[in-house]
Amino acid sequence: MTVKYMENTNLAIIFDLDGTLWDSTGCACDIWNRVLEKYDDISFRMTKEKAEQLMGKTMEDIGLILFPELPAEARNAIIDEFGDEEVKYLTENGAILYDGLEEVLKEMYADYKLYIVSNCQDGYVPAFLHAHKLGQYFTDIEMSGRTGLDKGSNIKLIMERNNIELAVYIGDTEGDEKAARFAGIPFIYAKYGFGNAVSPDAVIADIRELPECIRNM
Repeated sequence: MTVKYMENTNLAIIFDLDGTLWDSTGCACDIWNRVLEKYDDISFRMTKEKAEQLMGKTMEDIGLILFPELPAEARNAIIDEFGDEEVKYLTENGAILYDGLEEVLKEMYADYKLYIVSNCQDGYVPAFLHAHKLGQYFTDIEMSGRTGLDKGSNIKLIMERNNIELAVYIGDTEGDEKAARFAGIPFIYAKYGFGNAVSPDAVIADIRELPECIRNM
C-alpha cells in the first residue's frame, strides 16, 4: 500500500496497546496465577512467555486457548475474574511503558489526533490511561470487551464515530496487520513487541522512531 498523505494533519494515528505502548506481561502472569490457584481442578500455571503469546487476542479466544476442556460457563467465569483483577491492578499500578512513550505522544499530539483500539477486556485501556496520566493525548478509545467486535471492526467503528477519513494503525502482531487491512488503512509494525508481521507498510524498532517513520512513509 503506497501512502501519500502522511504530512496531512487530518491523519489519525490509531495505536494497539499491548506490545505497542506498554508491556503488562509481568503483572498479567502474576494475576493469572493468583486466580488459577483458586481452582483445584486446574493445574496449569501462567508463564511470562505464555502471556506474551496471548497478547493481542480477545479474552474469549484466550479462554478457548487456555481451557478448551472446560464448559463455556466455567471458562468465562475464570476469564472474567482474571479480567476484573487485571483492570483493578493496572488502574492502581500501571505497567511498563516503552522508553520515550510520553515524549512521542506529546510530539504527535501536536500534529495528529491519537486513538487506541485494543482486543482487551472493557476497562483495560482506561486503566492504562489513568495509571500513567496519558488520557489527555487520546481523542477516543475502543476495546473488544466493550463492543464484542473484532479489532478490524473496532478500527472501522472508531473511524466512523470520529469522522476519520485518513488513518494509520500501529501494532505488533500479524493480527494487528490483518485488522488494519480489514479497515483499509496502512499498518506500521512495532517489531519491538510480541509478534510478527507479514507485509507491513513500515517498520519501527523503537516507539521513538514513529514520528519520523510517519513523515517518511
